[in-house]
Amino acid sequence: MVTNTSGKKKTAVARATVREGEGRVRINSQPVELVEPELAKLKMLEPFRIADEELRDTVDIDVSVSGGGFAGQADAVRTAIARGLVQHHNDAELRDAFMEFDRSLLVNDVRQSEPKKWGGPGARARYQKSYR
Repeated sequence: MVTNTSGKKKTAVARATVREGEGRVRINSQPVELVEPELAKLKMLEPFRIADEELRDTVDIDVSVSGGGFAGQADAVRTAIARGLVQHHNDAELRDAFMEFDRSLLVNDVRQSEPKKWGGPGARARYQKSYR
């Protein structure tokens, strides 16, 4: 059985395909062990730490991720993997464990950066005003 899921964070979008296999996790056709920085790799593999390392040995996961920076991409991948595992195994106990640990494992974070407006360098900041 093949399961397709997605995860989002800021402007990063990750699409994961979960199928039976022997524990290969690939991010953009590259093994997850080669992902840099280390913090992003740890974030991506978080669902396996919560679930069970034995769970990883039963599935192959291919993730394609685009947009955003490394932190946003790591969060998007993490959500896509967690959703894929829950959907693939159809396990309510696993779903509850993820929800108890961190809701953003299964639910996309909808927050976006506010667009820049005129009259300033950013969304809220204004240019300085000189009186003399």
